Amino acid sequence: MNDNIRRYAIQIAFIVIGLLFLIKLFSIQVLDSNYQIAAENNVVEKVVQYPFRGLIYDRNGKLLVYNEPVYDLEVIPKEVAIKDTAAFCGVFNITEQEFVEKLQKAKKYSSVKPSVFLKQISNKNFAFVQEFLVDYPGFRIQAKSDRGYSRKVMANALGYIGEINKSQLNRDSMRMYYRQGDNIGITGIESKYEPLLRGKTGVQFKLVNVRGVEKGAFKDGELDTLSTPGENLQVTIDLDLQEYGETLMAGKVGSLVAIEPETGDILSIISAPTYNPDDLSGKDYGKNYSSLNTDSLRPLFNRPIMAMYPPGSIFKTVQSLIGMQEGVLTPKTTYYCGDAPIGDHAPPGYYDLHKALEKSSNQYFYKAFRAIINQGVSANTFTDSQLGLEKWSNYVEKFGLGKPLGIDIPSERGGYIPTPSYYDKIYGEGRWKFSTIYSLSIGQGEMLITPIQMANLAAIIANKGYYVTPHIIKSIGEHGGMPQKYVQKNDVGINPDYFNVVHDAMADAIYGTAGRAAMKDIVICGKTGTAENPHGEDHSVFMAFAPKENPKIAIAVYVENAGWGGRAAASTASLMIEKYLKGCVERVSLEEYVLKGEFIY
Repeated sequence: MNDNIRRYAIQIAFIVIGLLFLIKLFSIQVLDSNYQIAAENNVVEKVVQYPFRGLIYDRNGKLLVYNEPVYDLEVIPKEVAIKDTAAFCGVFNITEQEFVEKLQKAKKYSSVKPSVFLKQISNKNFAFVQEFLVDYPGFRIQAKSDRGYSRKVMANALGYIGEINKSQLNRDSMRMYYRQGDNIGITGIESKYEPLLRGKTGVQFKLVNVRGVEKGAFKDGELDTLSTPGENLQVTIDLDLQEYGETLMAGKVGSLVAIEPETGDILSIISAPTYNPDDLSGKDYGKNYSSLNTDSLRPLFNRPIMAMYPPGSIFKTVQSLIGMQEGVLTPKTTYYCGDAPIGDHAPPGYYDLHKALEKSSNQYFYKAFRAIINQGVSANTFTDSQLGLEKWSNYVEKFGLGKPLGIDIPSERGGYIPTPSYYDKIYGEGRWKFSTIYSLSIGQGEMLITPIQMANLAAIIANKGYYVTPHIIKSIGEHGGMPQKYVQKNDVGINPDYFNVVHDAMADAIYGTAGRAAMKDIVICGKTGTAENPHGEDHSVFMAFAPKENPKIAIAVYVENAGWGGRAAASTASLMIEKYLKGCVERVSLEEYVLKGEFIY
C-alpha cells in the first residue's frame, strides 16, 4: 500500500513539474515581448537616433555654430557578405587594404555589434552611396551631425568636438549618453557646456528582411523613444567685434579680451594666432589636428586664459589704489624721481600720483611700493617686509589676481602673485626684505597674470572697485538663467573715491604714453605697459576702458615681441573701442598701421 502511494506521489510530482515548465515556456514564447524581441533579432534592427546638438548664438542673436548632417557607415561583421570587394571599395572610395584593416578592427571590437566602418560621409556623397547599400548585407548608415560655423572666428573659445575616448566612455558606465564612436565636447564651450549641448539619444526598432531592406516599424513603434535636442546657448560675444579683432590680431602673437564692465560679459576674446574652426570639424579632423598641434606658434594654446605674463606698468594702477587704501599715498603725495635704483623712461623731477601714472614713472612707484611694504610695523626690516608683503598680497588677491577668476571656459590658469612663503623658500626665512622684491613695484619680477585678468582689472577700475566674474555664456535654453557667480558683484576692498585720481590720470595718459589711442569724441582711460622679455623684443601691453563716464567696454591687449605698449597694444585696443562704441572705424590710417604690423615707430 505504501509503495503504491509513493509511486503515485512521484508520478504526480513529475506531472506538476512538467506543467510548470510548459507554463514557463508558454510565458517566454508567447506572453513576454522582451523574449520575443530577443528571438527576432535577426529581423529587428535597433537604430540609435542621435539628437541635434544645441546651437550657439552671439549676444545679438546671430547664429554662430550650427549642425551639418553627416553619415557614418556602420558594420556588423558577422552579417557581412560581399561578393565583389573591389566594387565595394570603388563605391566608398577606399583601397582594398583599408577595407581589410577596417573590417578587422570592427571584428576586434565585436562580431555581432555595430561599429563605425567609415566616418562622416558628406550629404552629397551619401546621396550617391545609399542606393548601393542594399547589395552589401552587414552595412548600414547612421545619421549624425557635425559642427558648422557661420563665421570662421572664436575657435579657441568655442572649442571643438571629437570622438569620445575610453576613459570618458567608462565614466558613463550606464551608457546613458554615449557609446563608442560618439562625439563629445573636447575643449572650450563645447566641453564646458557638454551636458547641456549634447541632448539625449533616442532609439528606433525597425523590421528588416534578410537583405537589410527596411519593412517598417517593429510593434508600430511602441518601443521607440524620441531623441531630445540639446539646449541652445547664447554667448556674450559681439560677433562683429570678434571678427574685427581677429582681423587686427592676424599675423601677431598675443591676446585680446574685451569685457562689458557692469555685467562681466565677455564681448571679445581672441587668441593669436588662431585657426579656422572648420579645421577641427569633418573627416580631416585627425590630419588637421596633428598639423595644428605641432605648429611652433601653438594656435591650439588658448592664450587669453592660459598664457601668463608679467603685467608691466599697468600694475601701477593697483599699487596706487593699495597705497591710498593703506593711507601711505594720497593724490598729492610727491616724490623726487631720479635717484632710485631702478631704470625709468620718465624724465627726472618731482611727481605726484597723477603725474606718476600719466607718465608711468618707475621711480615713483618704487618709492610708493616701499611705503606700502615698510610701514614700520616692526623695527626689524626683514620682519617688516614680510608683514608688508603679506598684507599687499592679500589686497592683490582681491583684485582677482593670483588665482583663476572662474571664467566658464575650461583650463583657465591663475597667474602667480608671490607671497612671503615663496621668498622664504628661495632665500630663507627672515633673510629677504624690500630691496629683494622691489621689481614687483612696476609689475615685473615673479609676478604673472593672464590676459583675462588684465581685462578684468580694467573693468574693476571702470566700476570703481568691483567686478562680476567674466563669463562667455549669456543665457541657456528658452528660460535663460545663469549661475549666481556670473551675476553677483565682487568687491575688491578699495574706497570708490580713490579711483577718481586713477581715472583722471589714465585719461591724460592717452595723450602721453599712448597718443595713438586718443579719439576726438570719446574719452578713453588707458594705461600702457612694456613687459620686459629677456628672450627678444619686449611685449606690448595696454589696458583701457571707455567712455570715461558710464564705461561700456573694458579691454586688455597683449602683443608679444611688439615693443612699447603705446604702439601695437594701444592702437589695437583703441580701434576695438571705436568699433564697439561707434559701430564703424573712421581712423583708416591707424587701422592700416595695425594691420601692417610693423611697430617700429
